Amino acid sequence: MFWTIIGALAAFLTTFSFIPQIARMLKTKSVEDVSLATFLQLSTGVFLWMCYGFYLKNIVIILANAVTLLSLCVLIFLYFKYNSLSKSKKGLK
Repeated sequence: MFWTIIGALAAFLTTFSFIPQIARMLKTKSVEDVSLATFLQLSTGVFLWMCYGFYLKNIVIILANAVTLLSLCVLIFLYFKYNSLSKSKKGLK
């Protein structure tokens, strides 16, 4: 029971760890100090963890990584949105 709680807490913390970054990107509309390569690498790893969860038929691994992958997809979308916005603003100056 103790390790189930530890596992659930770990899954919760890592699953929602990108919410502060998403909120910051939405607030500042800036991705100046954000590494796209990091998000792409992490997305690949999370996708592979999700595949591993399907192999094990482990719903906790599948769901935690699916939600994490979704938040990473939002981050990558925002990266491209605000990166192009930043470039167009620099062109106006």
